[in-house]
Amino acid sequence: MQSLLLDLGWPSYQQRPVDRWQGSQHSIQQDYIAEEVPVSLVYNGMPHVVMLATPTNLEDFALGFSITEGIIKTPQEILSTRIYNRSNGIEVYLQIPKQRFDCLTDKGRNLAGRTGCGLCGASTLQQVIRQPGPVSKGITLTSQDLLSALSDIRQHQNINRLTGSVHAAAWAIPGQSIVDLREDVGRHNALDKLIGSLLRTKKDLSAGFVIVTSRASYELVQKAASVGITTLAAISAPTGLAIRMADEAGLTLIGFARDDQHVIYTHPQRLIHNAPVINLINTNNEN
Repeated sequence: MQSLLLDLGWPSYQQRPVDRWQGSQHSIQQDYIAEEVPVSLVYNGMPHVVMLATPTNLEDFALGFSITEGIIKTPQEILSTRIYNRSNGIEVYLQIPKQRFDCLTDKGRNLAGRTGCGLCGASTLQQVIRQPGPVSKGITLTSQDLLSALSDIRQHQNINRLTGSVHAAAWAIPGQSIVDLREDVGRHNALDKLIGSLLRTKKDLSAGFVIVTSRASYELVQKAASVGITTLAAISAPTGLAIRMADEAGLTLIGFARDDQHVIYTHPQRLIHNAPVINLINTNNEN
């Protein structure tokens, strides 16, 4: 895969003076503001989708999006990548095999995606709900592995540490904590960037687990399972559709993953706890 970066000048954040109030105390300070930039993905010369994204790691984003949206099947099918800075956004030109491009044009998708949009402009119900195939057995991890990664994630969030307004998707390996992380204003963009990075560096996607600093919506489960990730932990809640999709795909879905708690919604066998389990569900109505 050939890659060419041309005049990429968009910053990931900016500084500006703000009026800060804390109680009755007033001050004028410099604040860091995260940028969101229109990023157009252009396949074989045809614009496909425009996503609002943080303008970092765009080659990883383009690869991850292309894989998780089913546009290509393998990273090798991206024949070249060229990234152009424009006055009103960024264009990412991707060359893919004719067979894949013909399938892409048949979908009739040529649209814009908002920062929080995970549908990417699908025009039919079949394009929206794409149930991924079953994942492998994957790894088992301990509750300490999860806790270690959760406590480690903040120090890897360089943009969020300044701005406080971007999501992260982190790749963790049991015994090693976090080994890769990507940030973006969109939670699904952050995951696509992470998946693109892992694929580009030829990581075994069944050998670790993913943490996202957001809710676990269905598109995150869909993207994770589609590339063989077996465990996804989110710091907030999952949706019902995400739970059903994870259950059917065999993916372990964890929500409310915080320093002192987590909730396992599907396939709990991959997470080992040393503490005894207390069953608080009483199914016996007898006194």
